Amino acid sequence: MQPTATVLVYSDDSNTREQVRLATGRRPAPDVPVVEFIECATPAAVIKELDRGGIDVCVLDGEAVPMGGMGVCRQIKDEIFDCPPVLLLIGRPQDAWLATWSRAEAAVTLPVEPVEFASVLASLLREKAALNA
Repeated sequence: MQPTATVLVYSDDSNTREQVRLATGRRPAPDVPVVEFIECATPAAVIKELDRGGIDVCVLDGEAVPMGGMGVCRQIKDEIFDCPPVLLLIGRPQDAWLATWSRAEAAVTLPVEPVEFASVLASLLREKAALNA
């Protein structure tokens, strides 16, 4: 198992980014690596970090302003070679179809429910590790 996993968190709201960090803790499950976070408050920062490489999973806020996480997700899936898996934070369960449109691998509702969020994030980290093995 790799020593750390890098998770990019995009939201214009620092409280949402904090919810993600707190729900994850040091690691979302015992069988996945310790998580390091890269926080982004703008879509341009997301693209810059993804171009740099080394991101294992992206967590994107679908309610972010001026560009929501769904639009950012669709853009990075089109523009970033070997784009990491994306976990979208959505405002309502009914928005899950939009997460599918954006090509996100998973979606959870806001506010972040820690057990559900950690479980979904751990699942994405396991899938990413299996693909890289």
